[in-house]
Amino acid sequence: MFKIFRKNCCGLDVHKTWIYACIGITDANSRTEYFQARFSAFSKGLQELSHWLDKYNCKEVCMESAGKFWIPVFNILEKTCLVTLAHPKYTKPQKGNKTDRKDAKWICDLFMCDMIKPSFIPPPAIRHLRDLVRYRGKLTNMLTGEKNRAQNCLTVSNLKLDDVFADVFGKSARSITEYILTHPGEPFDVAQFVDRRCKSPLSEIQAAVDGAVSPEQAVKLRQCLDHIDQLRLLRQRLEQEILRICEPFADILQLLRTVPGLGNDPMTAIAVLSETGGDMSVFPTAKNLCSWAGCCPRNDQSGAKVKSTRISRAGSYLKPLLVQVANALIHSRKHPEFAERYRRIKARRGHKKAIIAVCKMLLTAIWNILSKLVPYSPAGFLSTSHDLPPSKSLTVAQGLSLLRRRGFILTDDPLSAP
Repeated sequence: MFKIFRKNCCGLDVHKTWIYACIGITDANSRTEYFQARFSAFSKGLQELSHWLDKYNCKEVCMESAGKFWIPVFNILEKTCLVTLAHPKYTKPQKGNKTDRKDAKWICDLFMCDMIKPSFIPPPAIRHLRDLVRYRGKLTNMLTGEKNRAQNCLTVSNLKLDDVFADVFGKSARSITEYILTHPGEPFDVAQFVDRRCKSPLSEIQAAVDGAVSPEQAVKLRQCLDHIDQLRLLRQRLEQEILRICEPFADILQLLRTVPGLGNDPMTAIAVLSETGGDMSVFPTAKNLCSWAGCCPRNDQSGAKVKSTRISRAGSYLKPLLVQVANALIHSRKHPEFAERYRRIKARRGHKKAIIAVCKMLLTAIWNILSKLVPYSPAGFLSTSHDLPPSKSLTVAQGLSLLRRRGFILTDDPLSAP
């Protein structure tokens, strides 16, 4: 028999149209009485659900995260109840003999016995910021896809602008493209459109635009360029709204921007804030934050056999951002602590595992910064725990190895001399 931790709680089985609720009330003799009901997923039905919970004085509710249908329920009930959101893998019932009402009762029983691990849900302000930041990422992906389609039109038309310009959609290349679309088939001199800072010779640029755009490709290219301009405008307006929402978090963002890789673009630090929430009290240690973000190996061992050490799928928005930052930091001379760890792990485990290790370093730094409210300092990474004690004599090889771990670059290595 399982121990009952919650004497009065409710389990919800949320669907698109209906919500099945089950309240379990346990008396002093450990006898549980269940009360079940079904409510509509419309706003009126959610208000009726809230009043029904108040009728039984139920203040603790648990439901699983089913698509996006749980969000309206969570927004209504969090005002009056303590709502726990569970991953479906923790509430999966046994196969067979399964109904929606039994699912609600099963969730109630698990929640009553404290057998459900709650998911991290940030406060409303962070949730609103997270929604806009993720939508900005979608707009960026759409912008990249539209640029690829426009580039395909140029390639099909044999306009080799990507060979002579670093940015095909920059000022000079865009001016040439616009002139070609407005004056199809007319020869022209590219010198009037090319910026003086362009490094490619004018003769090569002139040869690169010696192509013909068909009417069909011209229509497609025109639509792609207009769509690119619209997406840029939408993203700019969205960024202004994001910056307005971030004003109350100015102090936290200032600390986050001290982390290497997060200081150049303000949207990078804002994206980290929107995903982590800024309040590190929900993560007891830095390891918990790394595990939540999916940047640590899993535990899957039986006896002496280790089945898998692959990282989890968690952090689908935060992890790609950290990987981009890590790939830039491993080439930075200003922060040798990241490059040194990357080279050390890459030699044994490969590039991908080394990059995830650098991501874990970044998350550890973020947790310490937001927990202690202090700027970033590389001292914790540069001082290694396996350094030799000062009283021990060192050989030449040990001394050189110690210097390399501390970030020094040796230009004249006596061990490499013949």
